[in-house]
Amino acid sequence: MLSKNEMGLLCDLFNRGGWVLDFSTNEFDTFTLGSVGIPLCEHYRLSKGKSLVAYINEASLVDSQHLLFDLFEYYETRYQCEFESWDDYPHPQYADRNYGPRYRQCKKFVEREKSIASPYKQSADFIKKEFSSESMNEQIDLLMKMRTEHPTDAIGKSKEVLESCCKTILANQGIGIPDDWDAPRLSKEAAKLLKVAVGDVDTNGPEGKIVKQILGSLQGLATGVIEFRNAYGDGHGHTAQFQPLPVRHAKLAVGSCLTLVEYYWETYEWRKSQGLLK
Repeated sequence: MLSKNEMGLLCDLFNRGGWVLDFSTNEFDTFTLGSVGIPLCEHYRLSKGKSLVAYINEASLVDSQHLLFDLFEYYETRYQCEFESWDDYPHPQYADRNYGPRYRQCKKFVEREKSIASPYKQSADFIKKEFSSESMNEQIDLLMKMRTEHPTDAIGKSKEVLESCCKTILANQGIGIPDDWDAPRLSKEAAKLLKVAVGDVDTNGPEGKIVKQILGSLQGLATGVIEFRNAYGDGHGHTAQFQPLPVRHAKLAVGSCLTLVEYYWETYEWRKSQGLLK
């Protein structure tokens, strides 16, 4: 969690002499109502800046951090002139280029906390680095964002990321991919190539049965992500009575997808390093 000092630095970044960035009072109340469920100025009967500080001092660490992160995201969208190029971006009300160093200081601990809050971010970053593909990187970034903002769409995107991984591995080995290979077939063929299919396990050793069980669960992850998408994702039409899944289920699909993709890719790289694949 953010320390009190770090929260204070963020408040200083947003507080512009009693104003909070370029919000009017009504706009600020609407924003905070959407973020934490409380219109701060109406609640505290203070200026925007003082209302923000009052809330941060009174609310739980989780709620305070949530509001500050929402404001930070708003700041990055509206105040690019302060931290990128003063001459190339519009100057919103109370913009001041001297806030650039403060922004960069805050950016470090905001990214730290967001990384901790997202248990799959390291897997996502690993996949982006290893694939070195602009298309894949865009898919991963979109997937991480969609899992909370558009959970139903995230389930469909999870399947696409898994398909992209399997296709890349197979294509790199010169294996032709027929048009009629669906996601389950792609995952199955990738697992066979990587020798991580259940049938490839030698069960004679003491650890064989355990490894076989784990690999069986791994294949279950692939099937689960695909079935998730078929039932709830954005790739199919839905009736008017359709109820999208909660965010926690989207996080489950995304987490399963990233875990499986990372495992496939690390296995692929290891087998290449051992001369088992070209």
